[in-house]
Amino acid sequence: MHGIDLTIIWAIIIAFGIMMYVLMDGFDLGVGILFPFAPDEDARDVMMNSVAPVWDGNETWLILGGAGLLAAFPLVYSVLLPALYIGVFLMLAGLIFRGVAFEFRFKAERSRNLWNWAFAGGSMVAAFAQGAVVGAYIEGFNTVDGRYVGGPLDWLSPFTVLTGLGLVAGYALLGSTWLVLKTEGYIQQWVRRLAPWLLLVVLGVFAAVSVWTPLVDPSAFERWFSVLRLIWIFPALALLSAWLVWRGVRRQHHATPFMATMAMFAFTYFGLLVTKWPYVVPPNYTLWDAASAPGSQLFLLIGVLFVIPVILAYTAWTYWVFRGKVRAGEGYH
Repeated sequence: MHGIDLTIIWAIIIAFGIMMYVLMDGFDLGVGILFPFAPDEDARDVMMNSVAPVWDGNETWLILGGAGLLAAFPLVYSVLLPALYIGVFLMLAGLIFRGVAFEFRFKAERSRNLWNWAFAGGSMVAAFAQGAVVGAYIEGFNTVDGRYVGGPLDWLSPFTVLTGLGLVAGYALLGSTWLVLKTEGYIQQWVRRLAPWLLLVVLGVFAAVSVWTPLVDPSAFERWFSVLRLIWIFPALALLSAWLVWRGVRRQHHATPFMATMAMFAFTYFGLLVTKWPYVVPPNYTLWDAASAPGSQLFLLIGVLFVIPVILAYTAWTYWVFRGKVRAGEGYH
């Protein structure tokens, strides 16, 4: 492996795993966020059935990204976990609540409303926590000699609240366009009416975060306007994707709004990565500062290169088997 930078390879793998998690689990979190606003209980049945076959497989990417991060960049864990302990706990608690609600809601009769709120609340809390963690990453962490020296609530600030609420809106948009793809009739018409409003909220948060970011991270301004001017291609492509979402909804397309929303998320994610490159624990530690020993990276890489194709194949097969529209009275359960 002489001449190959294993740190870069691992950075690509983990970035890919996180992106797949955001895209795959984002829409089923979005379905949960929209749950309280559904027209009726039959619509909620259809909404849940649309994601029931795939939601647990989607979260495989979270495990891959988290485990890979621990193995390849242990310094990240030693800094980020103390800094984000409460945020990560809230995210996991939200995911647990919604996971339990998947199984209990279909069996419950008198307590079904309780499980509706568990599913919706868990989805909202998990989405907000993920967005707040992203905001904390943009702000950076207070470290000394590779240790986090800030407080347990430093991750919670006006900026991270904005990014948290922004991701809730973004996941709701992703969920609404997923439902455009997977439903029909009055449910589809409901989410068609909702999607443009969610898109406006997401674009508003996108603009606010773009203006606010140089204030919390002055190096971002220099990168955007001098060092990495090509970075503007990512927000430009994100805006183009947003226009395709709006156009697809207006023209009553089925797949275009969902695919364009995923593209909007992907381009925004790439823009964030380029803005922070090569810092994995901003503002002080680069990928190479945080990396584990090359021998450890190589040993783990061999296993991961076998696992990723299996996950991709299983994911593709699952979506193929459960393709098509979901109708009332039909579904995974």
